[in-house]
Amino acid sequence: MEKKSGTVRERLLETADRLFYAEGIHAVGIDRVIAESGVAKSTMYVHFRTKEDLVAEYLRRRSDDMRERVTREVEARALEPAEERILAVFDVLHAVVSEPGFRGCAFVNAAAEYPHHLSVQEVIAYDRSWLPSLFSRLLGPPADNDDELVAALVQLYDGANAAAHLDRSATSARTARKTAELVLAARRRSPNEAMTVARAGH
Repeated sequence: MEKKSGTVRERLLETADRLFYAEGIHAVGIDRVIAESGVAKSTMYVHFRTKEDLVAEYLRRRSDDMRERVTREVEARALEPAEERILAVFDVLHAVVSEPGFRGCAFVNAAAEYPHHLSVQEVIAYDRSWLPSLFSRLLGPPADNDDELVAALVQLYDGANAAAHLDRSATSARTARKTAELVLAARRRSPNEAMTVARAGH
């Protein structure tokens, strides 16, 4: 018998999110997702034709949730300088990597498990696009070397995310924030100086 709380689609996605992230996508069979969601198998296939469709939607949901969380924090600092709004991204990352059950970046994990699957790779690309766009928008009118600066900020974010998982570092996002702060302060003085600081940080 199907459980009645929440929509079927929501229950499937919530269960998939919990299991795929904690245990790995290939380690969790679709029958287990169906069983723990409390839905009939035939009902599941109305919403997701294949496991890979469910995987792609699980990832898209994670991406959208993170965007919303970051956007909310950035907008809460709307009256602060652009640099502080950019640093808010690293504050959110610190909160995320400090949560119980953190197991690294879901998209890195999925890319390792699905290196060639088109729909999974498409949603990974979808996720990879939002942070550079956000940093570019927050920097305001473009200056020399801003493309490199955005790339450096993204790499700081990615590196902190990886270190929090692989090294079990509780301070990686804080370290990335401090480095980003140095780079942004240098940009205020000179775009070329900002890139010198960014390259030294790598």
